[in-house]
Amino acid sequence: MTVRDRTVLPPEDDAAFRDLVAQLDDLHAAELVLAEGTRLPLPEPIADVLSEVAHPLARGQAVTVAPQHTTLTTQQAADLLGVSRPTLVKLLEAGELPYTQPGRHRRIRLTDLLTYRERNRTERKDGFDEVARTSDEAGLYDEEVTRSRIHR
Repeated sequence: MTVRDRTVLPPEDDAAFRDLVAQLDDLHAAELVLAEGTRLPLPEPIADVLSEVAHPLARGQAVTVAPQHTTLTTQQAADLLGVSRPTLVKLLEAGELPYTQPGRHRRIRLTDLLTYRERNRTERKDGFDEVARTSDEAGLYDEEVTRSRIHR
């Protein structure tokens, strides 16, 4: 069996599917039952992936499952980060993200992109927390805005 990327589309308004997904949150020990009745215990990492994939599907979102060693084009990487391709290229050229260029086209490893995305999210959150803390210390949240002050 070869490992390949696969995108799964959500089912059409399927109440039974949504009910199943709701139960996945309480998944502790799971089994896979094959057509002939053979029961196979599902290891926790596979059960976790099942839950992670099912929730967005239940919300009507498509899901792509890809092995970690996957390499992405600049457009695929930009789409995953939610930025334009030119913005992604600037990040690559600035050394923010490692990439290879085996020919004319740049390739970004999925693991590197996910690491960058997580680091970026953490830095943004820390920045927001710092702004909130500084604003609180400066008393900006203590000031009550009155109607007369708004119209001046």
